[in-house]
Amino acid sequence: MSAKRRVWVTRAEPGAEETAERLRALGLDPVVAPLLELRALPVTHIDLTGVAAIAFTSANAVRAFAERSSERDLKVFAVGAATETAAKAARFRTVLSTHGGVDALAAGIATRKREIAGAVLHPSAAEPAGDLQGALSKRGIETRNLALYESVPATLPEAFLAGIPRIHTVLLHSPKASRALAAILKTTPAPRLRAFCLSRAVARPLTGAALAELKAASSPSEDALLKLIAR
Repeated sequence: MSAKRRVWVTRAEPGAEETAERLRALGLDPVVAPLLELRALPVTHIDLTGVAAIAFTSANAVRAFAERSSERDLKVFAVGAATETAAKAARFRTVLSTHGGVDALAAGIATRKREIAGAVLHPSAAEPAGDLQGALSKRGIETRNLALYESVPATLPEAFLAGIPRIHTVLLHSPKASRALAAILKTTPAPRLRAFCLSRAVARPLTGAALAELKAASSPSEDALLKLIAR
């Protein structure tokens, strides 16, 4: 019986364990070792004056907002299936989703521009992956960014770092995680490691790294990312 392929899950918790469960269902051996960890920012009150809708670009942002506000009646726009699922789990009444990245979300919001009598609130990380505010501004939609958490590099045990060359595949969900991995590979070479990334933007920091394979998913969704492994 051949050994299961070991897949390194680098995303922060709680998403890391969700990804690990999906990998186990595929018959793979997930190794959860986040390159980033999430830290809440000191925001205790969210001012919703003049806000007509909320735009979420990650499930983490949904959870961060839901922990601080009881508002569930405002219309929610979510990017991707995972964010949509998180918003519905948080019991927002109206959740509209788009597939793709920030530009696709902005385009989807713009199609309902007449329904938005006010600003769109964008709860996010301190360093969001895309510029939703800029994309909506081009479409004449007022947007307010609200940083609720930050992602910071996690410290990995020395024993884990030493074992990286024996891992078959690594999954990367953000450019920041890819930059962290690129830094690790400078001192811990892993030429047999295959890196599968959520998007081209996520793959870009690893362009010059010595890897067996570097691939970006066809669309920025975990479904597309896992299809790379299933090939």
